Amino acid sequence: MTYYLALIQFLLFLLLLFLGWQAWLYLRRRMLLRRIENSPFPSDWLKYLQAIPQYRLLDEELQRELRKKILYFLESKEFIGVKTKVTEEMKVVISFYACLMVLKIPGECYESLKTILVYPSEVVAKSVQVNGGIYRKEELILEGQSAGDTVVIAWNDAKKEAYHLRHHNVVVHELAHVLDFENGAMDGVPPLEFSRMDEWSRVLQRRYRALQKRAEKNRDWGKYGLIGEYAATNEAEFFAVLTELYFQSPWTLERHFPDLYREWREFFGLDTARIFAPLEKERRAPFARINH
Repeated sequence: MTYYLALIQFLLFLLLLFLGWQAWLYLRRRMLLRRIENSPFPSDWLKYLQAIPQYRLLDEELQRELRKKILYFLESKEFIGVKTKVTEEMKVVISFYACLMVLKIPGECYESLKTILVYPSEVVAKSVQVNGGIYRKEELILEGQSAGDTVVIAWNDAKKEAYHLRHHNVVVHELAHVLDFENGAMDGVPPLEFSRMDEWSRVLQRRYRALQKRAEKNRDWGKYGLIGEYAATNEAEFFAVLTELYFQSPWTLERHFPDLYREWREFFGLDTARIFAPLEKERRAPFARINH
């Protein structure tokens, strides 16, 4: 009897610790939000935002809302430079795309994300492939990577993609992986309302399987060339690549894959094809996918 009583007391103690921790996190977040609400956005940072094509096309209300989110993101995440010094430009540009993605998603996003590692250029990673008992070492060149509570960004690529609109965007890609994992699995299904999960899965699987068939044959890509072979790696990469297109080339995505565009619009809450329509004329870069 004494044993069970002690066990119950211990479990209650753990429960109280957990509730206390959650209450502290909630109060800390409320205090941070209140402080940010009364803090002006640094004028020196605006020049970086105004150089980003997507920012200039947001209306004043969305720009104001986005700036507040950027301040919160910068306060709650740690930026660490690896073989480079983290600059204000790096932090503002990376935070812009991270916050643009969740601008209309209710609640706190990227809660599990703690650290952004910034490298000056691509990262060379070593991997070991096993095939039929034969081990093969490979070196992979990565623009970015997402793992656990950390995201890796190669700044030279992120900077070019921020100021010169392309289909590819390493920040959007890696932060898409973080969103994907918020429901506990990196499976191409981000945190969705229960009523939308069936339709999302149906559309995603149909298009993903169609892409896989073209990747296996390596021919007759047709309009799937827009998405590219790398997205056929798995559902998580498919989601990340489609998210890049949704924010970088939304008009093209809507034109060729209206069903995918509709699902992404419902999740992100921004009609990017309408908001960023003027940028379509500026696009000259060819379709390209960079494996990472």
